[in-house]
Amino acid sequence: MGFFVNRKTKILIQGISGEKGLFHADQMLMSGARIVAGVSPGNGGDWVFDGKVPVFDTVDAAVDATGADASFIFVPVRNAFDAIMEAVWADIPVIFSLTFGIPSQDIIRIKEVLKNSSVRLIGPGTPGMITSDNLSLGFIPPGIFLKGNVGVVSRSGPIAYEIIFEMMQSEIGISSYIGIGNEPIVGTDFIDILDSFELDPATEKILLIGEKGTALEEKAANYIASHITKPIIGYVAGKETKVENTLVSIKINNDLEIESSSIETKIDALKSAGVKVAALPNEIPALLKSV
Repeated sequence: MGFFVNRKTKILIQGISGEKGLFHADQMLMSGARIVAGVSPGNGGDWVFDGKVPVFDTVDAAVDATGADASFIFVPVRNAFDAIMEAVWADIPVIFSLTFGIPSQDIIRIKEVLKNSSVRLIGPGTPGMITSDNLSLGFIPPGIFLKGNVGVVSRSGPIAYEIIFEMMQSEIGISSYIGIGNEPIVGTDFIDILDSFELDPATEKILLIGEKGTALEEKAANYIASHITKPIIGYVAGKETKVENTLVSIKINNDLEIESSSIETKIDALKSAGVKVAALPNEIPALLKSV
């Protein structure tokens, strides 16, 4: 999925001095990512990874010095709003927020700013992505996939890793994978990624992995029915947890609703849009081979 990040993208790591930021940045470097800078307030002037990556106090300083055009944010929840907004104000084209549990009211405020911006926010709570040129970025474990023609988009990270690994065991490869995050409100939803896969010549089939909570799957199903021509396999995780299914709509403000619907409703909507839906993860490889 080179239209978001590829091997030429200059990547900035916000929170690079923290344990998670440093560990996952190292994994990304080993995957082949071009990390040009880190940001850690108070640690400006330091270097990490044996003097290969400079650390700056602010995002603006890092962008001015290196031309970074994508940011991966590994910071605690208490700092996440400020970190995302700092990247937005620096006009970084693509921002991956890997932090989980950011208050919805903070994301609402960020999305209001993004309405008048060309910046794309992926997450919060995204596990990252696997690019069309085989980079594993964010929390994505290296070596869990084969190169192929299936575009994968998921709300859940761990479930997606398991499924992609099962696909590899069945010799089914992916063109790219992106996790949109499983928070109540996300910056980039299923529809955005489905559009990208529809236009991507390397993607011939699509796998959509949903889960309980929100109504993003139903909205995606409505869009699929009239806009997506490529075959789609679906899976909605969580049915086996036996959590009581309810249909809820919670009014947040005049412009935004957080909706939650039952897993059965999600499955029915996807099937009505022509999506073949797997009941269990181990059914997915056979379904992908059938389309």
